[in-house]
Amino acid sequence: MYLILQLLVIISAFISLEHGPITVYAKPYTSAVASVNKHTDGAKPLYSVQMLTTYINTMEYLPGNFLIDIDAPIIWHDCIVQENMYHGSCPPNTLCTSPVSCEESECSEVRTFYSYKNPSCPPEIDGYSSSRWGSCTCGVNVLNPMTSSCDQPLLNYDEFTLRTSDGRNVFSNGNYGTFPKAACAPSSSVASFPANVSGVMAFSSSLYAFPASSYPPLKRTFALCFPSKTSAPGVLFLGAGPYYLLPQSNVDVRSYLSYTPLLTRPDSFDTHPDSFGYFIRVNSILIKKRSISVPANATTKLSTMDPYTTLRTDIYNSVVRRFSMVTKRLRPAKPVAPFGLCFSTSTNGLRVPDIDFNLPDGKKWTISTANSIKQITSEVACLAFVDGGATSEPAIVIGTFQFEDNFLVFDLVNSTFGFSSSLLRKKTSCSNFNFTLTYNA
Repeated sequence: MYLILQLLVIISAFISLEHGPITVYAKPYTSAVASVNKHTDGAKPLYSVQMLTTYINTMEYLPGNFLIDIDAPIIWHDCIVQENMYHGSCPPNTLCTSPVSCEESECSEVRTFYSYKNPSCPPEIDGYSSSRWGSCTCGVNVLNPMTSSCDQPLLNYDEFTLRTSDGRNVFSNGNYGTFPKAACAPSSSVASFPANVSGVMAFSSSLYAFPASSYPPLKRTFALCFPSKTSAPGVLFLGAGPYYLLPQSNVDVRSYLSYTPLLTRPDSFDTHPDSFGYFIRVNSILIKKRSISVPANATTKLSTMDPYTTLRTDIYNSVVRRFSMVTKRLRPAKPVAPFGLCFSTSTNGLRVPDIDFNLPDGKKWTISTANSIKQITSEVACLAFVDGGATSEPAIVIGTFQFEDNFLVFDLVNSTFGFSSSLLRKKTSCSNFNFTLTYNA
């Protein structure tokens, strides 16, 4: 049934391009859009995307919040699998979905290539539904990002829906429905998640991650713009653009971007061969005209689960040494874990030299004060880079504090990564997308 629904959605998308008024899309949309929220009620800041899910008993779209994980191979969330669903069959306030049978090819494929591999994980087992049909279910192992433990949810046919957009307006009369294979976990698996967050939305290069469920007219590209505050959401786009942020409503954010190749699963990164995350090459780190070399075999990973950029000890020591030298005018403060270099400051904050990640082809990703200095208290601020240890691999992990108010585009068609550096220098931010609904006439 879900394959038929997905086919109908794809057909309607093509029809809308050619015939406009005969479908719900009066004119072509260029993206699907969702809000991104920052959560600070746990041990580390996390970011979630809000999507619509189907509540089976009423067939209404209900919003759900899911952690954004660009490394996870598969989507999983709080729900139950249920065969032969009908109106009233799903328990109250519960999301019900259809199970993937253990006899289907997707079950063996996910278990072989996308299931989390760790000696601590239990063997993957087949279960049996409680219905009179007695069909077997497909358990797969996933990594719980909050507990770092294995969970074994059940593979299912799922549905997630976003609003359509032209990059500037959100259309009230257009939805973009996707039908990925995901996995249902019990409520206990998300008990340690931030409040009102019910699962993990995978945005990796995996064939079972959310971007792989996109279809025309949208390309397999997504953009992330993480907010720096909990009070106003950022934005996520599915599709290659254009993208607009207020107050420059006529400036396509793509004009701010530089691009570098995306590297997926580099051969040198053999300690985690099952990773479906994203990697880039950093040639050196520049601080006030002094370049710090990064070894040619060092790997740089992008992470939405690590709160701060982590550097291998040899790189970290060089960065801290140089940064200390160019900030000698600032009064030092006692380091506050996990940071190793802190300063005495005031409620007005402080300004420090930029840190540039020098990338191939002369491109550079500039880390300005807003993304390099973390205000701990009104009197203490710290360099938001962390020592990962002498043998840490990847050697560099760029974390979410450095993502905030930066516009990031993951183009999986052309394997490129676009980055804006700080939007604050462009007099805008990730919280400046206009989510006001507009009728697409």
